[in-house]
Amino acid sequence: MENLELKKTANEIRKGIIEAVHSAKSGHPGGSLSAADIYTYLYFEEMNIDPADPKKADRDRFVLSKGHTAPGYYSALAHRGFFPVEDLKTLRKTGSYLQGHPDMKHIPGVDMSSGSLGQGISAAVGMAISAKLSGDSFRVYTLLGDGEIQEGQVWEASMLAAHRKLDNLVVIVDNNNLQIDGAISDVNSPYPIDKKFEAFNFHVINIDGHDFDAIRAAFKEARETKGCPTVIIAKTIKGKDVSFMENQASWHGAAPNDEQYAVAMADLEKVGEALCQK
Repeated sequence: MENLELKKTANEIRKGIIEAVHSAKSGHPGGSLSAADIYTYLYFEEMNIDPADPKKADRDRFVLSKGHTAPGYYSALAHRGFFPVEDLKTLRKTGSYLQGHPDMKHIPGVDMSSGSLGQGISAAVGMAISAKLSGDSFRVYTLLGDGEIQEGQVWEASMLAAHRKLDNLVVIVDNNNLQIDGAISDVNSPYPIDKKFEAFNFHVINIDGHDFDAIRAAFKEARETKGCPTVIIAKTIKGKDVSFMENQASWHGAAPNDEQYAVAMADLEKVGEALCQK
């Protein structure tokens, strides 16, 4: 896809996030919106996947390590065709298959159940090791929050990934600088993130996580990197493109009321209109 189409798709994914969280009256919009461009590139450009055959053996795998941003994940999967977009409005409802965290047993396209922070990257490392042992060509991608990397398990998994030279593994850190209690630098600073991953023998790429040229180049560089895993540290804006949510930690885990929903959707409509003028 060309960048303009990717931007339009990301905007639709953001609309899906707001629809889902508003309907549920709970959820995590801030970090879902910040990662929407990453989700878009992964599912519409980067990964070898087939919505008509979600379990095909040679598919690339994705693990959402920051599982609470499921609204963004679900919206990407829905817009990619894994299930109906209208089902996003059933988020967290009784009986819905779209609950607050991803469930691999019930949601088409989900490769790993996740939610306990720090554990997703461990599952991704296991998948990447499995591919190496079996001689399979699939690649493994995992998305972490920058607050999540305060968890010790992240670094144990990273140590193993580098030790096993998992060049089929790409870790993405959504670096929006905010977690539920405020700025990550105030709560328990993980900075400098790039130097820490370098110390764990990762190939490190720093990018603007909303720039599709940069995103495209980063994933290309990751595919060409041999002998070690890659981490892409994506600098993003929490609550991206919703005026009152941007850079606000209070929107980490809160749902918009009806009035706020109308403002948020109007914001995203304006983004879409501007893209249509290009």
